[in-house]
Amino acid sequence: MLSSAAFSSSSSSALLRGAPPRTRRLLLAAPARAHSGAASRARGGLPRFHAPSLPSSKGEVIRIRGDEFWHMTRVLRLGINDRVELFDGAGGLVEGFIHKVDKSGSDVELLEDARIIAPQGIQWHVFAAFGTLKGGRADWLIEKCTELGASSVTPLLTERCHTISENRVDRLQRLVLASVKQCQRIHEMSLKPPIQISHLLPVVSQSKLAFLASAEAPPLLSVLPKSSTEQSGLLIIGPEGGTQIRSYLTIRMS
Repeated sequence: MLSSAAFSSSSSSALLRGAPPRTRRLLLAAPARAHSGAASRARGGLPRFHAPSLPSSKGEVIRIRGDEFWHMTRVLRLGINDRVELFDGAGGLVEGFIHKVDKSGSDVELLEDARIIAPQGIQWHVFAAFGTLKGGRADWLIEKCTELGASSVTPLLTERCHTISENRVDRLQRLVLASVKQCQRIHEMSLKPPIQISHLLPVVSQSKLAFLASAEAPPLLSVLPKSSTEQSGLLIIGPEGGTQIRSYLTIRMS
């Protein structure tokens, strides 16, 4: 059953699957706590760099190349024996020092065994129809979703936006990584492939926490059950100035 709920300028929510009304304010508050613990912060202010795969044991060496190598050596001017932190975006975190630098990359030797830190709290998955946003507003949405703790963002394709270019997706992927490093997250937000609205219904049907942004709703935090034991939830944001998603879900779930 689909119940209606509202969305205010400072919040966002609408109820799906019979849960109480909710708002987007949760995106601006609670999820951030899932990634803001002491374990996710750089220790001693060490610069942190992303490596897709981390060695597991003290003394092992990993090669840093590409943009991270450039940032390490050309922007921050780090060199031999400088200490750094490495993370893999999936909870892996380790401290090391720069062992070697050449034209193609830096070798970092681990000073400890790598740690795996599990995500905490509800993992929120955002489905947003932002393909028509202009003037940097789509970048802002992705940046804030990353900073505030969303687990993933999936672009929704609508009548006004039938596709999202590969170049734009690549740029947003780079923005996600930059935002992850900026806010010191160790669990990288995932930018999922775009989906049609019709593919959203099965996802909503399987979730016990699914909320649709609506302009008249009360703050999400005021209605979210404090005793909820759910491990994940959905936040759905429709297109700018449109009601297509709400109408579709209301009809299909009635």
